[in-house]
This record gives sequence, structure tokens and C-alpha cells, in this order.
Amino acid sequence: MSETPKANGSPQRQTFSHRRALRAGSASFVGTSIEFYDFYIFATAAAIVFGPLFFPEADPILGVLFSFATYAVGFLFRPIGGIIFGHVGDKYGRRRSLIITLLLMGGATVAVGLLPTYETAGALAPVLLVILRAAQGIAVGGEWGGAVLMATENAPEKFKGFYGAFPQMGNPMGALLASGIFALLTINGTEFLLNGGWRIPFLLSVVLIGVAFWVRFRVEETPVFQQDIADASDNPLNHELPLKVALRQNWKAILLGMGLIPVSTGGYYLVTTFATSYATEPAFGVNMDANLFLNILSIAALAELISSLFIGLVADRIGRKRTMFIALVSTSLLIAPMFLTMDPSNALLMFILFAVFRVLMNGTWVPMASIMSQMFNAEARQTSLSFSYNLGNAIFAGFSPVVATALFNWTGNIWSVIVLYIAFAVLSMICLSLAPQIRDHVFDTDDEENGATASVTSKTT
Repeated sequence: MSETPKANGSPQRQTFSHRRALRAGSASFVGTSIEFYDFYIFATAAAIVFGPLFFPEADPILGVLFSFATYAVGFLFRPIGGIIFGHVGDKYGRRRSLIITLLLMGGATVAVGLLPTYETAGALAPVLLVILRAAQGIAVGGEWGGAVLMATENAPEKFKGFYGAFPQMGNPMGALLASGIFALLTINGTEFLLNGGWRIPFLLSVVLIGVAFWVRFRVEETPVFQQDIADASDNPLNHELPLKVALRQNWKAILLGMGLIPVSTGGYYLVTTFATSYATEPAFGVNMDANLFLNILSIAALAELISSLFIGLVADRIGRKRTMFIALVSTSLLIAPMFLTMDPSNALLMFILFAVFRVLMNGTWVPMASIMSQMFNAEARQTSLSFSYNLGNAIFAGFSPVVATALFNWTGNIWSVIVLYIAFAVLSMICLSLAPQIRDHVFDTDDEENGATASVTSKTT
């Protein structure tokens, strides 16, 4: 429900309700879960089977490096997706951009499952793999920013941390689905995967995408975007390219946003994708069974998922920045014990440490939605948010497994990877302390049952 704008140009009144926020948050959760599932099955396959299937002529560690380099292509194309779909979201609506990204991701993922391997197609096989990974990168680059804004722009100010946790839950759910299905497929070792079983997770995506499309199609547009449409004739910024507005108005916040995410993105892939190769690839010396380690990651992803809404509530209560800072410090203290105890004889301890670590790391991820969504003015917000997040992802997440593998190959010591993680955390702490927060919704009245009425304004805090 919204009131008609007054003739004197005063702000349009919008009504927010928990029912609307819950519906938008749930749709964001389902959609991001499927898109991250698609993205993570590629990462898992890259760590376990893509080396021998698409780069069979390289030695084992180089095969892992080539496989991770292909995986990194997706992150390099994420900023492009952020620009393209940020433009769509800022001009035509968050909802429309999210539907398109979902279809693009699903199509690219299913196509990966149909690819010929190097044995069949020679050098063409890895080339096609790279192209489809690029398409995945463009799709997921447009997904996160739109999903976050769909959740937070529908939420009352006091509950942005809680409802912002819904799209963030898509990450651990996608990881849980990805590691879980690969765990099932490796119960009897990796031979089944190498003989074609690796295609199953990719082909299953067609069913999951259909479910997510149906859920997402039923969600209405956010009040903030509706406000922008109502004010379009009065605001000259609405007639400019969103990227131009973003770079002119928000360039400082974009840089700070990039610096916020090294741990929640790059660090995440150090303790999942790189850790999978480190634990299972004989060349690294740990020699864990792939199925055992995938089960460890599955339990950790489940613990992360369960903790998400609770962390969102805590962030609303004690502060989103404070929550993230505590998580950065605690994971920096735990990263060394977690890697140094990785050994088949310490399986139970690894289950515990990985689960605890992922819950603590979730404290850097869940508040990210509400923190970054409030770093930018409403004009060109989706473009600014998506560009900042995805450019940071391209740098930190895209290359962290490659850099970690290269560091270990150079030093022969896991401490180099531990130091890399701590450096990520220090950078995140610095940028977190400088990140601005802008309140769009200044509440005039509260109604616990029907929601809160707000004027859409901007106020930096």
C-alpha cells in the first residue's frame, strides 16, 4: 500500500510490513540458493575432477592450478554481470533482473553437464568450459545485488539485518546442496565421477531452476524502486546511465565495499575450494578421502545455514558492523588450528573445527547484505552494490584458491595460506571502520501487525 505523492513534491509515503518482507526474503533465499548451488558445483568439480578430465596432460598440481584458473573466470566476469543487471535493476526493477539472471545461470549450468571432455574434443573442451563459466559469472554477478536489495528494501529499518540474512542463507544452502550431492556421488570413491557421474549435479539444475523461477516470479517490486519510478520525472539522475551515476556519486563507497569482502568471499573459498584440494589431492600430502572431507564441508555448511537468521537478529541488536568485526577477529584466531589439524586421524576434530569456523565466518557474511545495501544512495544503488561486490569478488574470491595453491607450491608450508587469510581480515577491518551507512527509511509510526509507514529519504549515519 502506498499514498499518492502530494502536488508540492513531498516524499511519497510507503508502507512496509513483515509479511511483505518475509515473502521477498523467502524468494531471495530460494533463488540465491539455486544460483549458488550452480556456482559451487563448478567449484567442487574444479577441485576434484576437472583437472584430469579437461587438463589431463598437466602434472597433478598444475592440473589443479589450471582447473582453478578456469573456475576464476567466473569471478572475472561477475563485475560485468553486476553492471549489466545493475542497470536492468535500477532502470526496470530488481524483480526483472533477478528472473533473467536465474534463467541465464540455469542454462549455462545445464550446458556444462553436456560438455565433451578433453578425451573427446581435445582443446575445444576446456575452451567451452571457460565460456560457460563466464556465462555463470555474468549471471551470479547480477544475482546477489538484486536479491539483497529485494530483501532489504522490503524490510523495516530495524529488521534489515534479519531479512538481509535471507539471501545470505542462499550461500550456505547452495554450498550444502553442492557438497552434499558430490558426497553422495563419491561414497565409493571418485571413479564414478570421472566416468561421467560428475554430469549429474549440473543436469539436476534444470529442475531446481524451474522451482526458483516459479517462486521468484510471484514477488512484487520493492518500495524503494517504486519510489524511484514515482520520482523519475523530478530527478535528473533517473535519466542517466546507472553506472555513470554510481561512479560519480559512490566511487569511495564502491572502493570501501570491495575492501569489506576479502574474508567473506576470498577467505570462504580458502576454507572450502582450496581446502578440498589441500585435503584430497595427494600432491599436498594430507591424503584424506574425498567423501570424508565433503561430508565435513556438508556439516559445516549446515551449521552455517542454521546460524544465519540468528546472526541477523544479533546484528540488528548489537550492530551490524560490530557483529562483523567480532567475526573477523575470531576467525583470524581459529584459521591456524583448523588448517594445522587437517589429517585423516583427526576427522572428528575437523568436523567440529570446520563447523565452528563456518558459523563464525558467517558473522562476516550475514551482516554484509544490510551493511553494503546501506552504503549507497538509492539512485544507481543496485549498480553500485553489484559492481562493488563483484569486482571485489573477482579479485579476492576468484584468485584466492589459485594464489593459495601457488603460495603452498612455492613455500611448501600451509602457514603461507594462513597468513593470506589474516591479511584479508585486516583489510576488511580497516574498510569496515570507514564504511558509511545511509538510512533510506525514516519511520514515522510503528505497527507491529501491519508494518511501519516510512518516508523514503536519505540520511548518512
